[in-house]
Amino acid sequence: MNKQELLREVAAKADLTIKDAGAFFEAFTEVIAKELKNGEKVTLIGFGTFQAKKRAARTAINPKTKAQVKVPATVVPSLKFGKAFKEKISK
Repeated sequence: MNKQELLREVAAKADLTIKDAGAFFEAFTEVIAKELKNGEKVTLIGFGTFQAKKRAARTAINPKTKAQVKVPATVVPSLKFGKAFKEKISK
C-alpha cells in the first residue's frame, strides 16, 4: 500500500475527503517529527510509541572494496507497537 492508497482508505473509513485525509496525514507526521526532534516521545495508546533513538558512531566495512568507513553518530526514529495493536495483527 502506498500513500495515496492509504489516504483513500482512511478517507473512506472516516467519511472524509481525500484532501482532508491528506491534510491530517501531513499535520500528523509534522507533529510527530517535531516532538521527536525535541527529544520527546509520542505514545498513542492502542497503537504504539514513537521515539528518537541515538545511534552511536561506528566503523563499517564497505563490502565491495573491503575498506573501513567511519559512520557518524546519528538519531533515528523508532516505533514500538503496543500490545493492543499487535493483537489486532495476530488474529
